[in-house]
Amino acid sequence: MNDLHHSLRRVLPAAALVALLLLLVAFPPAGQAQDATATATATATLPPATATQPSDPGNLTIIAVQPGTVVNTGDTEIVVTGTGFVDGSVVVLSNWGGLETTFVSRQVLRANVPTGVPPGSYDVQVVNPNAATAVLRGGLNVVLPAGPTDTPEPTATAAPTDFIRPLLVVQSYGASAAQITPNSNLDFEMTIVNAGQATAGNVLATFVSGDFVPRATGGVRALGTLTPGQPIRFWQPLFATAELRGKTTAVLKVTTTYTDINGQSYESSFELTFPVVPQASGGAAATATPTPTVTPTAGPRQRPQLLVTGYTTEPETLQPGLPFTLTMDVGNEGQANARNVVLIVGGGTAGGGTTDGTPEAGGVSGAGGSFAQFAPIGSSNVSRLGDVAAGEGREAAQQLIVNTTTEPGAYPVQVSFVYTDNNGNSYTDDQVITLLVFQQPQVEMNFYTAPPTLFAGEPGGLPLQLVNTGRNAVVFGNFTVNAENAELTNNAIFVGALEPGGFFPLDALITPFEPGPLDLQLSVSYTDDFNRPSVITETLTIEVLEAIPVEPGPELGPDGLPIDEVPIDDGGGTAEESLGQRIWRFIRGLFGLGSEPSSGEEQVPVEEFPVEGEFVP
Repeated sequence: MNDLHHSLRRVLPAAALVALLLLLVAFPPAGQAQDATATATATATLPPATATQPSDPGNLTIIAVQPGTVVNTGDTEIVVTGTGFVDGSVVVLSNWGGLETTFVSRQVLRANVPTGVPPGSYDVQVVNPNAATAVLRGGLNVVLPAGPTDTPEPTATAAPTDFIRPLLVVQSYGASAAQITPNSNLDFEMTIVNAGQATAGNVLATFVSGDFVPRATGGVRALGTLTPGQPIRFWQPLFATAELRGKTTAVLKVTTTYTDINGQSYESSFELTFPVVPQASGGAAATATPTPTVTPTAGPRQRPQLLVTGYTTEPETLQPGLPFTLTMDVGNEGQANARNVVLIVGGGTAGGGTTDGTPEAGGVSGAGGSFAQFAPIGSSNVSRLGDVAAGEGREAAQQLIVNTTTEPGAYPVQVSFVYTDNNGNSYTDDQVITLLVFQQPQVEMNFYTAPPTLFAGEPGGLPLQLVNTGRNAVVFGNFTVNAENAELTNNAIFVGALEPGGFFPLDALITPFEPGPLDLQLSVSYTDDFNRPSVITETLTIEVLEAIPVEPGPELGPDGLPIDEVPIDDGGGTAEESLGQRIWRFIRGLFGLGSEPSSGEEQVPVEEFPVEGEFVP
């Protein structure tokens, strides 16, 4: 009986059948994006040219920039040394703008770096009036002054442009005679184009007296306004002076003046050369020098004029080692038909021809072009477009590849047209287009471990990661995952700098709305080589299963045991009886104390049980 008493004391307290619930909560790493300080756009201010340089300054190169490091708290003069500089050359800082530039000599330019240029490493570029360029990579470092400085608040300033001034250059020119005869009238034709990135207003072209004397308009032509990339073609009657006798070349000096939208004035000077009729042996008979007159003459010779009116690349973003297709829209903007048009990508020459100027078969060469950054594939760089009538156009395509050694940057590509007119006169038009090369980061966005099985309507985790698979460190922005037909939380995180081979996790939570395939759109943002925001995207597909129905379990009481409904003989109705109550009724029945259910809880009356050694009658 004593053993039974102790057993009952262990059984009666509420214990048994405890349900354990495990809750797994994922806490993704937190990251805070750092706003990059926006860079202010600078406007180049250039003094007007004061001296005229020969038309052939030689190859344009940059040897050095001194000093190579400047502090951005004050204006600093730098000296650029190289070759091929001319009056009107402009020093440009990459991703910032043009500098106030002073021409010293063909080997020396002085430029002013203004206060406030953001710290960093800048490529130094020199642009000549004829659109020739030279670049010194990392030529100038701009640093903050020593000691602590206040960090400026970020602004929403727009990204700067590489070159923000108008710049007029000669696109083509010619005369009504193939060779200039002294003491003769002729008509001069010229096409200039705005090669800058700002509108040129109040454009005036002035023909300076020298080997030629203007015969009308006082030698001044008002050309109006030229938007970026816009050409204009005009004529001027001239008189070739007697001073050309004995010379082999005649030089025509043309000066253009113009302003930008802020009223800043600019000046570009050109020296254009023409061959002179050779003097007969023994000397020519003396002739009287005619006086220049304004006698009307026949209008200028109508000629064709081929221009690249637009171009695209496929794919649009060019990267080192990437093949692409360059498609150009070619239009005849002249007043005459262009015959037997030959297109040369990369530049070329007319290697031969008949005495009347008509190119012979095989007389066009494109082997002299520049292919340091881009090279033709599938065919040569020479193609024939046939005849292009005045006012009509053609579409031309060239298969190219970006050389693997090409660094990110903007690269000019020369395009040449060789053709004749209806009279057999030959022409060569050289133009320049610009192709942008990017270095897109190489990344992989995937699961860093097998994803869990997802059920419709139930939350689950997405163990994602971003891996830098390239060879260079990259500063990334936000790493994000999105999906349709699903609710996501903790689905974006700022990454920052990531070394080659480095990875960054993203543990997002997702609740799919319906079963079936579910596409996850993964993306990461970054800033490209031209300071433009860019995004890399990938898609992952996962399978969502139908939710498993769950049958409701028994209701548990305060003691953790199931609550059952048992009949209570209290005049009707039922009441919930716990397992402990049923055990108590069973024990009462063993001792003949009655086993009827009770309407209320009843504790074991310990005093009713005999203690050890006590006699029970």
